[in-house]
Amino acid sequence: MVDPFAELVLLLQPGAPFSKYVTGAGRWRVQRSETGRPFFCLVLEGGCRLVAGAHAPLRLQQDDFVLIPAARDFTVSSLDEGPVDADQAPPVLREGEIRHGVQHGAPDVRLLVGYCSFGSPDAALLVSLLPELVHVRGDQRLGAIVGLVGDEFRAARPAREVLLARLLEVLLIEALRSGGIENGAPGLLRGLADPRLAGALRRLHEDPARGWTVAELAKEAALSRSTFFERFSRALGIAPMEYLLNWRMAMARSLLRRGSSGVAEVAQRVGYGSASAFSVAFSRHVGVPPARYAQNAAAAP
Repeated sequence: MVDPFAELVLLLQPGAPFSKYVTGAGRWRVQRSETGRPFFCLVLEGGCRLVAGAHAPLRLQQDDFVLIPAARDFTVSSLDEGPVDADQAPPVLREGEIRHGVQHGAPDVRLLVGYCSFGSPDAALLVSLLPELVHVRGDQRLGAIVGLVGDEFRAARPAREVLLARLLEVLLIEALRSGGIENGAPGLLRGLADPRLAGALRRLHEDPARGWTVAELAKEAALSRSTFFERFSRALGIAPMEYLLNWRMAMARSLLRRGSSGVAEVAQRVGYGSASAFSVAFSRHVGVPPARYAQNAAAAP
């Protein structure tokens, strides 16, 4: 059986190569303005406060994991929301950690924070199928991975950085899988959590080249056309035919980057009756014709 979420993860190519150990004491606050980079925060000990965009403030505690797939403006601070302590010094890097707030004494919180990487050039398109913010708490599987990450980060074993990168990749995928359902935010996982929509999504992914209509997908879900359209759009945050187009284009880009298929073959594999019709749709969606896209991909280092 086709697993749409597994296909999304494989195309997205998630990784977590950029992480740092952060501690804080007293009152402190860090504000960041980003351009859509995926940010994560793992609370190893203690607690802190996170405010991200228009989302309600989050009080994070030990073993909590937060992922913002496309971060913009966010603030991480101490749980005490009062004025920042007068003796707060600029962040200091010492013994492999960055210290915020009061520089002396034991820290109140220990964090592992960083930026994920999505290896796919289609990351922006694929991220649109994920929740805007993933917050996981009290998940046993995730807690076990968090424990391994914390233990590895505090130890000075050989190949620590290599193992940490792999553990963080697993943590990232597990957080997307569990948190994406629990949060109830629009996205692919919310759609897959709906038994009716899941059947239609799996059929779509099994045969993306088929000339699907909303009526046919509604039949797969055993719903009326209007009910299916409304339910799908609400759960995934995108209309059914727009989702199908985005997925076909993501597949086409992946096939073209590999360089093993010509434009005509790619067109057929993603559901277009002719190379010219595919070229028009691809150019409109991506901004360049498929042949040029393939050439650019081949020339990239």
